Amino acid sequence: MLERLQAVMGQDGEEPYFQIATHAPGPSGKLPLTPEMLLHSPSGNLFGWSQNVGMGWTPDRLRGREVLIMGTMGGIRNEDGTPAALGYHTGHWEIGLLMKEAAAEITAAGNIPFAGYVSDPCDGRSQGTSGMYDSLPYRNDAAIVVRRLIRSLPTRAAVMGVATCDKGLPAMMVALAGMKQIPGVIVPGGVTLPPTRGEDAGKIQTIGARYAAGELSLEEAADLGCRACATPGGGCQFLGTAGTAQVVAEALGMTVPHAALAPSGQPVWAEMARQSARAAMGLAASGLTMGDLLTDASIRNAMVVHAAFGGSTNLLLHIPAIAHAASLRVPDAGDWAEVNRSVPRLVSVLPNGPVPHPTVRVFLAGGVPEVMLHLRKLGVLDESVLTVSGTTLGQTLDWWESSERRARMRAYLSDTEGIDPDTVIYSPPAARAAGLASTVTFPKGNIAPEGAVIKSTAIDPSMLDAEGVFRHVGRAKVFTTERDAIRAIKTGGIAPGDIIALIGRGPSGTGMEETYQLTSALKHLSYGKQVSLLTDARFSGVSTGACIGHIGPEALAGGPVGKLRDGDWIDIRIDTRKLEGSLHMVGRGDEPLSPEEGTALLASRSPHPGLQEDAELPDDTRLWAALQAASGGTWQGCVYDADRIIRTLQAGMRALAAEEDGTHDRRSET
Repeated sequence: MLERLQAVMGQDGEEPYFQIATHAPGPSGKLPLTPEMLLHSPSGNLFGWSQNVGMGWTPDRLRGREVLIMGTMGGIRNEDGTPAALGYHTGHWEIGLLMKEAAAEITAAGNIPFAGYVSDPCDGRSQGTSGMYDSLPYRNDAAIVVRRLIRSLPTRAAVMGVATCDKGLPAMMVALAGMKQIPGVIVPGGVTLPPTRGEDAGKIQTIGARYAAGELSLEEAADLGCRACATPGGGCQFLGTAGTAQVVAEALGMTVPHAALAPSGQPVWAEMARQSARAAMGLAASGLTMGDLLTDASIRNAMVVHAAFGGSTNLLLHIPAIAHAASLRVPDAGDWAEVNRSVPRLVSVLPNGPVPHPTVRVFLAGGVPEVMLHLRKLGVLDESVLTVSGTTLGQTLDWWESSERRARMRAYLSDTEGIDPDTVIYSPPAARAAGLASTVTFPKGNIAPEGAVIKSTAIDPSMLDAEGVFRHVGRAKVFTTERDAIRAIKTGGIAPGDIIALIGRGPSGTGMEETYQLTSALKHLSYGKQVSLLTDARFSGVSTGACIGHIGPEALAGGPVGKLRDGDWIDIRIDTRKLEGSLHMVGRGDEPLSPEEGTALLASRSPHPGLQEDAELPDDTRLWAALQAASGGTWQGCVYDADRIIRTLQAGMRALAAEEDGTHDRRSET
């Protein structure tokens, strides 16, 4: 044992190792205090100045405005960019560079930058593992910590939130939206580049399934997997949750113009951080706060832009959470359906296409402001809302339309890349001609009486009839764990025409895990378009195909989806033009029956015998599931509604007290 301790402690160092300083002279100069400050300022404000000069800030520079830069940076980079310690994902690997650019701009203006960090996990890294059980709950945790850190610097004049990916950026938006009395700016972390030859970060996550199906060799998998993340920073190259969250942040007016989807590490990306710092300082000087910027109209604009981009269904969880944090009206499924019926999809981008452009091409084609130029002509935007630039959306779009930046970016895409920007971001007539379907549909039925979600624009066009309707009548193969479902796909247990039903994977079972392992496999396997998926879990933003998620009520809350059995007939109908859909169990005999007969059969059943909370579900996530359920559940954005939670706890405490009183009375009588 002594040898083991010696191996840890090593040899004693050189002589300076034992020479310990016990005092120091302290910073030179004097704090610029006034009698009024000493008489009336909180001691925390005064001690804060002592802390500032203790960290190296010179006393003569203490009177500037304090701007807090909150980032989701992960990992430790050496000065040359090589890793001293890896981050969880590329999306937060270069965040520190954006923060440094913003800090330099704040300092140059005579103000004082502060920095704090709340990092984030990677949904891609945790796919198919128990790490996914912490994914969605983490958004609420991170938002809480960010808000606590913002409040813990009471002298801040403005806050910048620098974030990129699936949970970090939604958490940052939720946090800033809740700080209604202070100025705030979101700085999106940008995107990574695709390999010159190879596969994007979405498709590459299917190498295991394709290898198992004999559609990819070991050598090909190893080579493609090595090159998928072609540059070290930024979110994935497709319009998944990370990219969509950046788009939504800009659509909300929380970023400077043309900020979303910038290529990480490049000069235009770094300059965006400086622009954002100037915006934050401008808001602080003018007194404009998050409460002035975020309105019901801002939320609707974000939903409109989400529909036009064909964004991730995960934002159906995050936009309501942002609205709730801002004390605004929370959009419901009816609002989403109405927006998607009135707004055409205009963007051709991975994973939906029709042409698989990476997100950096969308940026060069004009990004969010370019899409908004088309939307303003359709009259579906409220141009009176304010943005962090201090101007209205209408004024911002007027600037963009005639800007040199717009002209040169689009020309670069055309002249250097050989890509017509109007085939990346379509006009509405061109989008119709190209067959771009609207984004999401909300089917209901006896399996999903509260509703469900499908990214209808992602259904393979070859599976639609002449009227744009997808119909699949098939038998269910029921799984209660994702592990068993992916095993069935890899071992030949799933065949064309099957309907996979993955149940018990909603908030109560797994923290509403993301099932991209399954949906990506179906996307990229040759027969996958002929298989449908139903689940009370959720999907990655890059998921495609006939995949229906968010089924409510979830199985473990008594939802009828939890009563399905192998061999049940399922009838799925999705009208991708009218954005209407149905989802029914229709019997289990030799032939399908009617929805009414299926409803009666479900009502007579007990839950599936394998249905249970996952054995690896952490207590932290169980608590999250209970709190968000008391707050309205997934259709309210999986938020924490403090008033509803407190009322629920109080009612429960009264019920327990009454129960205990009754027990005491019965014992007394005995």
